[in-house]
Amino acid sequence: MRSRTPLPQRQQAHWGAFLEAAALFLALCVLGRSAALTLAAVVAAPFPAVQTALWWGQRNLQSETSDPEPAAEEQAPPASSAVPEAVQALTGGIEDYLVALQPEDARPADAGAVIEKQYPQGSGEKYIACGAGSIKNNTRQTAADLAAEIENPLPFAIEKDSPDPQVLVMHTHATEDYRLSAGLWFTPGDGARSTDRSINMCAVGRVVADTLNAAGIHTLHDETLNDYPSYTGSYANSRTVVQQYLAQYPSIKVVLDVHRDAIEPAAGARYAPVCTVEGRQAAQVMIICGCDNGTTVQLPDWRQNLRVAAAWERAMEGMYPGFTRPVLFSYRFYNQDLTTGSLLIEIGGHGNNLNEALYAGQLAAKGLAAALLGGA
Repeated sequence: MRSRTPLPQRQQAHWGAFLEAAALFLALCVLGRSAALTLAAVVAAPFPAVQTALWWGQRNLQSETSDPEPAAEEQAPPASSAVPEAVQALTGGIEDYLVALQPEDARPADAGAVIEKQYPQGSGEKYIACGAGSIKNNTRQTAADLAAEIENPLPFAIEKDSPDPQVLVMHTHATEDYRLSAGLWFTPGDGARSTDRSINMCAVGRVVADTLNAAGIHTLHDETLNDYPSYTGSYANSRTVVQQYLAQYPSIKVVLDVHRDAIEPAAGARYAPVCTVEGRQAAQVMIICGCDNGTTVQLPDWRQNLRVAAAWERAMEGMYPGFTRPVLFSYRFYNQDLTTGSLLIEIGGHGNNLNEALYAGQLAAKGLAAALLGGA
């Protein structure tokens, strides 16, 4: 119990002095200044009731002086962004990666239609909130179990500025590509595939790897065309590639398989998942995280992978609202048993143009850097 100064002792009074003290006390109430308090205290010393009021007034004034309550406009500014300094400090623009797109006058008469669409976050019983993002649960795992799991920390620690590789970016379907038209059209018969690494998934992976490296996360980028010359066996091919990297660089903790989606609402049309980030149009992205089903899909460490997916989703959608589609959590394998940070990400779809995908790759990498460096 805190002690306090005892109230002054009662003394005799006379009416004249009382009236003077009362007048001064009234001035005190109106002015509320320390000078009025001091003068009133001198005059009113003989009168207990006035002395008591003055004592409380002095006490409150001292309290206000020593521990003032800041006005609303004087509140301390909020803490700086949770995004790590290494990510905030990134200065490289996407312009260095962009390509020239075909103008409108190159559009053929029978061109296919591209429909732009921004996919929202999900809600309802199949979706688990993940920061500003969400996770679509296509498994038998309960929402409560998954919600609790994604609050756990990452299963590993990334060593910033390490000479040893921490992340591997690769492509099971490296020949997937994007349209090269500036307008909302594509050439009929375009299979949306190319062995040209300057315009296929390798181009997007290069942006991802460069951005992570610039943030101080040592990243390797493999450009093997695992789906060429045959699409069949692509995942067996990419598995061998990843295993070779892990054997040579056991420091690798995260393996990103970078793809693009293919969404066709009708024959001759393609959807382009899009959003606008900082005034520029980008392709939307979607993380795919597999789950063990106990039989055909063996992923004993799926919970750890899910934590990484959730951290990445939270970071991306928190930094760039509207950028992500809900994480797809399903009974998919995709070689995600190789590390506890093995994930697949779809960067847009075959309806997006290449520049939208390149920009999305940079944004996704910034979000991943924030998640891995513990700032989001």
